[in-house]
Amino acid sequence: MAAHGSEHEGPPLMAELSVSECWALMRESPVGRLAVTVDGQPEIFPVNHVVDHGSVVFRTAAGTKLSGCLGRPVAFEVDGYDLVTATAWSVVAKGTAREILSADEALAALQLPVLPWHNAPKPRFVRLAPDNLTGRRFAVAGGVRS
Repeated sequence: MAAHGSEHEGPPLMAELSVSECWALMRESPVGRLAVTVDGQPEIFPVNHVVDHGSVVFRTAAGTKLSGCLGRPVAFEVDGYDLVTATAWSVVAKGTAREILSADEALAALQLPVLPWHNAPKPRFVRLAPDNLTGRRFAVAGGVRS
């Protein structure tokens, strides 16, 4: 892959990730960001999550995050950086979020290892089964190495 105006030697500057690589990276990441639209404005919320059967599940309470995501298009993003190789990655899941309401699904969700990080109650479970899942790994120019 050639960089702008010069030849690049070594690993590709950017590579698309497979769907299985995307899910693996999402499983490993302890926190992601939920992007929603509220009153015509973008809002982003950090959430801890778990991958469950090809979907992302997180807990929340009633409020802006819940009302901004239910039944609406959302994006969920996780990313990371490898200090040894100075490469970064980003995975984005897009789809429609729904609250877990059926008794069977709610009981199963209670068994998932997704616990609130702070003491405020988070009794509501939300599931995003993405229509679109994409990811990239890329070299970081001037990246910090360990």
